[in-house]
Amino acid sequence: MKSWKTTTVGILAGLSIILAQVSYLLDADPQTVFSLEVVFSALGIMGIGFFARDNNVTSEQAGAGA
Repeated sequence: MKSWKTTTVGILAGLSIILAQVSYLLDADPQTVFSLEVVFSALGIMGIGFFARDNNVTSEQAGAGA
């Protein structure tokens, strides 16, 4: 994993949102509502973190060079 910093931050950001939604799904409070749209947005955040490149990683180091 060449860009471990952005991957880690992306996974942590998305995971925190997903875990909050899971807690909303499992609690008995009718005021909290599970949102599948929010879960998909969190998955998108995780994907961005996974595919983004750290500032100090060159294209060649990341394997993007021709």
